[in-house]
Amino acid sequence: MKRSDVNQYIDYAMKFMAENKFCLPPWAYWTPSDWEQMRDRCEEIFENGLGWDITDFGSGNFIKTGLTLVTLRNGNLVKPSKQYCEKIMLVRNSQVTPLHYHVLKTEDIINRTGGLLCMKLWNSAPDGSLSEGLLEVKIDSITTTIRSGEKICLKPGQSICYTPYLYHTFWAEGGDCLVGEVSSVNDDKTDNRFQEERGRYSAIDEDAPILHYLCNEYPRK
Repeated sequence: MKRSDVNQYIDYAMKFMAENKFCLPPWAYWTPSDWEQMRDRCEEIFENGLGWDITDFGSGNFIKTGLTLVTLRNGNLVKPSKQYCEKIMLVRNSQVTPLHYHVLKTEDIINRTGGLLCMKLWNSAPDGSLSEGLLEVKIDSITTTIRSGEKICLKPGQSICYTPYLYHTFWAEGGDCLVGEVSSVNDDKTDNRFQEERGRYSAIDEDAPILHYLCNEYPRK
């Protein structure tokens, strides 16, 4: 992705969240010079990967296959501290997050506002393939039996729990979705398993100045 596009995607997300009255922490708006001044006090942010995360999953087409995330709070698998994570995500209309599961993380995914949050789910077979048949999930904490690969759509206010080894892919219909994630500790470097090989953090073509650091770009000592 180009840096100019990353800047645009963050600006778009800031405006969408503001319009929907979702307030971000002050550091979400910091510039590189702000981070330089504050970095001695921000070790928890750096170590636990808080902040902006713009990814196209290696697709080369962010609008079609991509996701905008802000990790608001998180723990650390190497240095145990907090045992939880919270993210806010912008899923743009028809934008797909590719099929994947997590080895350790359990997460509640909440449609906060906007269009429908749609998804398809499969259990992972022992060899990592998609397991067919029926499966049980919790939607709004209610046990629900669905068919593998069945399309499920959550209205604003609804949520679903993704447990480890549950393959999931999701997208928005009828408009952009503001989506919350509340989970156990998140580690995107080790805990994601994509059904097809995917890149998690996108390579950036520096065609413009950095307006806001991504979560893997902070200045360290």
